Amino acid sequence: MQSARTDVGTVEDLHASATRLTGLDDFGDDDYRAGMGALLHAYTKEAALTPAGSKTTRGLLRAALVARLLSEAAWKQHPEHADVAVPRPIFVTGLPRTGTTALHRLLTADLAHQGIELWLTEVPQPRPPRETWAGNPIFAALQAGYEQHHETDPEFMGMHFTGAGEVEECWRLLRQSMTSVSFECLANIPSYSRWLSEQDWTAAYRRHRRNLQLIGMPDRDRRWVLKNPSHLFALDALLAAYPDAVVIQTHRAPRVAIASVCSLNARASEGWSSLFRGSVLGRAQLELWSRGLRQFAGDRARHDPAHFIDVDYDDFVADPLRTVESIYDRLGTPLTASARAAMTALQSEGRRPAHRYTLGDFGLTPADVDAAFADIR
Repeated sequence: MQSARTDVGTVEDLHASATRLTGLDDFGDDDYRAGMGALLHAYTKEAALTPAGSKTTRGLLRAALVARLLSEAAWKQHPEHADVAVPRPIFVTGLPRTGTTALHRLLTADLAHQGIELWLTEVPQPRPPRETWAGNPIFAALQAGYEQHHETDPEFMGMHFTGAGEVEECWRLLRQSMTSVSFECLANIPSYSRWLSEQDWTAAYRRHRRNLQLIGMPDRDRRWVLKNPSHLFALDALLAAYPDAVVIQTHRAPRVAIASVCSLNARASEGWSSLFRGSVLGRAQLELWSRGLRQFAGDRARHDPAHFIDVDYDDFVADPLRTVESIYDRLGTPLTASARAAMTALQSEGRRPAHRYTLGDFGLTPADVDAAFADIR
């Protein structure tokens, strides 16, 4: 349900609203409150939100609190989640718009794997049987919302198709800790960006893991495959929580990736701010993602190379299944005939609307991007 308010609100009234929606009041440890305070300060002082932007942002923050409440309640209801193993999970990361979504969805087409479906990031619980989802009122409401969005904004569907039952990025699990660059992708909040860049994300990834243990309880024999460009900013924390993880890094020319992510984020946040658009958005996204890739490169150099697999975007687009085969070879896992057939069927689905963008739309030049990434191997 949408709030009648058109301002973002305060820590106290957001918590009260989440409690009213769920009937729950145990938010767990208080370690997320500093991040929430930093966000609310930045939204109030820096973001220049419109009434629509304030209302939407309030909904996003409340959704994170609702998910947090539901996780806490489900962990108590299912204490056996703590015994669920998460062996050798796969994390797909890289700059946004470098093929991470397509690769993630191909890998999760293999029934030996599991991804995290969007609706379960919003309402964490042991994954119900898929045939029951359509009759679940929460799933149905979320799916109806996405279907309406597809009708009203087909261009966004061409940029990044979403649905309640689709496997999605796992940043919504990190959002429970108010530790996510997703906030920076939708608003001008530089003080939060500075705050987040100084944080240790380890506790957020521990919570991330507990949610996977909970959601994957009915499918504990399937290997997790996750995807999120923001893992670039927290490799040490990721490997602390998942010490046997395999990290697939995708690579694409930064000029193209930055233009595309600027276009995606502009479309996603259209009408939310009188400031976060054009060159302001462009400069913020260039700084954010060049910093993330730089941090990841430095962190990666300190870890065992056996953790990492590299995928070139152009090679992947030219022959997706060959790329997948090479990944399975590195994993030491056979690509079964059934998995190959599922991936082939997924590839044969109709293409979605084209996505068009230029750097100039966001006050950037190729030289700006080259300079930002010049010192990154």
